[in-house]
Amino acid sequence: MKLINRHIILFLFIQFTFIGYSQSKNLDSLKNKRIKIDGVAAVVGDYVILESDVDKTLIDLQSQGLSTKNIGRCSLLGKLMEDKLYAHHAEQDSLEVDNNQIYSYVDRTIDYFVDQIGSLEKVLDFYNKKDEQSFRTELFEINKMNQLSEKMQTKIVDEIEITPEEVRQFFNSIPKYERPVFGAELEISQIVIKPKVSEIDNKKVIKRLESIRNDIVVNGSSFATKAILYSQDPGSRPTGGKYTLNRNRPQMVKEFRDAAYRLREGEISDPFKTQFGWHIVKVEKIRGQEVDVRHILLIPEVTNDALSEAKKKIDLIRKRIVDGDLTFEEAAISSSDEEETKSNGGVLINPTTGDTRFELTKMDPVLYGQAQKLKDNEVSSPLLEEDERGIKKFKIIRVSNRFDEHIADYSQDYIKIKDLALKEKQLSKIKDWMVEKIDETYININQDNKDCNFTNKWVKN
Repeated sequence: MKLINRHIILFLFIQFTFIGYSQSKNLDSLKNKRIKIDGVAAVVGDYVILESDVDKTLIDLQSQGLSTKNIGRCSLLGKLMEDKLYAHHAEQDSLEVDNNQIYSYVDRTIDYFVDQIGSLEKVLDFYNKKDEQSFRTELFEINKMNQLSEKMQTKIVDEIEITPEEVRQFFNSIPKYERPVFGAELEISQIVIKPKVSEIDNKKVIKRLESIRNDIVVNGSSFATKAILYSQDPGSRPTGGKYTLNRNRPQMVKEFRDAAYRLREGEISDPFKTQFGWHIVKVEKIRGQEVDVRHILLIPEVTNDALSEAKKKIDLIRKRIVDGDLTFEEAAISSSDEEETKSNGGVLINPTTGDTRFELTKMDPVLYGQAQKLKDNEVSSPLLEEDERGIKKFKIIRVSNRFDEHIADYSQDYIKIKDLALKEKQLSKIKDWMVEKIDETYININQDNKDCNFTNKWVKN
């Protein structure tokens, strides 16, 4: 339920930190050294790449903990030229980006900067920007170029598919001694039982939300302040319950979206229920497909009696499975309270890969700790879990399949091999596109950079 892509904002934070740092530090050094910091390194279509852009890219990589020992300026410049080529042809192909979405992202980025540094004035001073508008414009152009580049890359490979025969040919083309080694993996199933909340406890939460809503509507109290004080959503509480919804990219559960989209700007909903608890939501701003909202989440208290009843239920389910009265899959379908897994017999889907296998070295530590000592098809004892919102549940898990570390096998690892084959086909398509577009695009490289040994043929004869 995160609102901001923290990795991208960190990238921008570092990028502007470098700008502010270099602009303040280089004033003295320029008195004694003739350094062409802002000289033009290259031009690709309508885009200009400055020498300082190459410096910033190097700083970005180092800040992420990546070794830059074997990365030269030429390779960095080549990567920047690729990005500009994508963006240039995205505009030539009339690929559109949502300016309102970018403006919204700029707003959130500046909010993040202010949160980190203290005030807008300090942000502008830190980054050596003369005013807020020029800062916003620069952020807007950076984001727009990045989005155009991403859209172009997506368009190039979007319709590429791979057939089983192509997968087989790809696999057979790899010499046996070069075939990848896949780490040990597990397939895991689980059955979840959630304690039942009494009608009395639900009514207590509804009444509390109605009281908060009344204080905001009648007395003019701040919704954001109330969210910070009372909301039990850890993802949005620090920002006063704020989220941005996009009608084209659903990111919240249906009940939440339905409640928010029924409201006009400034309106606050009545209390409504989702799988996470009870909410009230306020619409702050509607911008085309995007809607800025704030919400307050309250979670009904689970009594000790309810916990005991849930424990008894999952104990009985486990006993029936162990005694052979029903299979784990049948029990999951008939009894599990986890909608995401019950329909497929409790099998967990790896959110990273989309398949049912979890590589041991990449597993969630908690799940790994629960599964590592189980034998194949052994059903665990009931486990009590509590998430960051304080919601408790019981579950039993089973390791339904175990795959030891092994050299890639066509039948056993078909999904992974298919993914590798598709990536190779996509890379080949991008390479062909790059060759074609470089040939037909205006490209000018500074004389100092023409001796670079680029991967692509940027220097034309």
